Amino acid sequence: MRTQQILAYETGVPDTVDPLAGSYYVESLTTWMEAQATEYFKRIQTEGGVLDAIRSGFFQKEIGRAAYEFQRQVDRKDRLQVGVNDFVDTDEKIEIPVLKIDPEIERRQAQRTQNTRRTRDNEKVRAALGRLTEGCRGSENLMPLMLDAVRAYATLGEMVEAMREVFGGYREPAIF
Repeated sequence: MRTQQILAYETGVPDTVDPLAGSYYVESLTTWMEAQATEYFKRIQTEGGVLDAIRSGFFQKEIGRAAYEFQRQVDRKDRLQVGVNDFVDTDEKIEIPVLKIDPEIERRQAQRTQNTRRTRDNEKVRAALGRLTEGCRGSENLMPLMLDAVRAYATLGEMVEAMREVFGGYREPAIF
């Protein structure tokens, strides 16, 4: 019951007399969302497409802008969120525990990885990683090559290193 009340309060659905009246309300929201998405795709195209938009920092800026605007709306109470900026229990003490890996679990996992590396067919792993690296130099689908490496018991780190050899490492530029 409370979940429904929160959803109703935060979405504004009850502000419409009959939100599903002939599904006009839902259809109008869908049409609006589709128009917004189409406009955004056009913006991406004006950036030169997805790859150019990534290189120019377009998406990074957009994510930052959207996060900033969202927080401003929450702070001004233009966007209501139950328990965050409305119906807040000021006496509530919130303690979020930091996730800590038990050292024993970490030790056991490291031991399992070492055992796997020791007992696997390392020649098969090298061959699979070599095919993956060669695949990166071409234009073929890398997924089957990655799956072959996994089946040979290559680690994620080994596969990343095989791909890094060709592609290098990506570091997102800091764009303001």
